[in-house]
Amino acid sequence: MTIKPFFDRAAKERPMRVAAFLSGSGTNVRKLLELQRRLNRDEGASPFEVVFLFSDRSDGGCAGEKIALEHGLPYFSYDIRTFHRLRSLKRTVATPEGLAARREYDRLAGRLVKSFEIDVIALGGYMSYITLPGCVNVHPADLSILTPEGRRKYVGDHAVRDAIAAGEQLLRASTLWTDAGVDTGPLLMVSEPLPVKIPLPLKDLLKDRERFQQVVDEHQQRLKEIGDWKIFPRTIEMIARGRFALDEQNRVYVDGVPVANGYREQG
Repeated sequence: MTIKPFFDRAAKERPMRVAAFLSGSGTNVRKLLELQRRLNRDEGASPFEVVFLFSDRSDGGCAGEKIALEHGLPYFSYDIRTFHRLRSLKRTVATPEGLAARREYDRLAGRLVKSFEIDVIALGGYMSYITLPGCVNVHPADLSILTPEGRRKYVGDHAVRDAIAAGEQLLRASTLWTDAGVDTGPLLMVSEPLPVKIPLPLKDLLKDRERFQQVVDEHQQRLKEIGDWKIFPRTIEMIARGRFALDEQNRVYVDGVPVANGYREQG
């Protein structure tokens, strides 16, 4: 059995080069850059380096350009909605035509990744399905929770809503190494839990759509703070240090030890 690290630090003899992809406020990317700065200050050098930022929006709704200017980084944007509109295509990957279009869209970013010799793409709130390899994503759910059929239970854009509606008492965020599916890649880290607190019995809350959505939004924001913002940059750091690895069956290892349900740091 061969265990291969996501990034071989000894072989590269340099920091891991990261491209940060984002679509909105970029808070996850900010946390990643803050960690890089802190490691440079405290250790003299960070094991990873964010090299450029990329966004799928060019309408001013993304904070990528502002973040890039603050940190002196190159910034690129390629509006995915305009891409599809000009081709009269529906934005979907559920059809062969839609998936082919997404691959065409990704070719530009792929050329940037190759030109900048990127090792890992950090998806920090990137709202597009991506066909490029080598991506770490953060998801607002505990991806170790499975359905009776063995599939991940809380995937997709409404994971927090679905978990609360199902009566989950604790919420967690997860990081994963992406594959061709939606939130189906190897599970890397799982965050500390966020207790679910609702203002009235669940069956009554579900009848009040507006109030239920408010509860979902509040929990999603809090989960970012105690989940996403901690495990997303930490996952990138651990990959850069050579701590995460995969075997031939896509099983995850941390420091050479198999981790079946996501790595959970103590303390």
